[in-house]
Amino acid sequence: MTTSNKSSVQFHSQLDDFKLKNKTLIKKTLLELSQKEDARVGTINYIFCSDEYVLELNKTYLDHDYYTDILSFPMNAEPLEGDIFISVERVKENAATFNTDFTTELYRVIAHGLLHFLGYDDHSDENIRMMREKENEFILALKEKLI
Repeated sequence: MTTSNKSSVQFHSQLDDFKLKNKTLIKKTLLELSQKEDARVGTINYIFCSDEYVLELNKTYLDHDYYTDILSFPMNAEPLEGDIFISVERVKENAATFNTDFTTELYRVIAHGLLHFLGYDDHSDENIRMMREKENEFILALKEKLI
């Protein structure tokens, strides 16, 4: 693992038909979120994948046999470094389930991954509420930049 003084948020896709829009603004907003939390970012990779790819990671590394929208694999706490795998199919399903648009749900899940690296978890109602507040702040900040 190499660390650098330079922050790097990178986006990759395992899917031929998925292209993330507004990468520069998303990166900027993620870095702002980490600064608000007094954290420094090294290299964070977001990898957009299929349900099956994330399921295999979940089985292999976490011994969980179920679909999930996101898996976060932190590699370093200072600076923040790691890989975040996002199932685009799960995000689409979540958007329909929660009656929101795909882009908003995608932004929520992107923020969710960084929040895990920042030490937030979603194992209790109170922690879930705190994460939702932070996700909503991220979404609002990002959408304001897009106007």
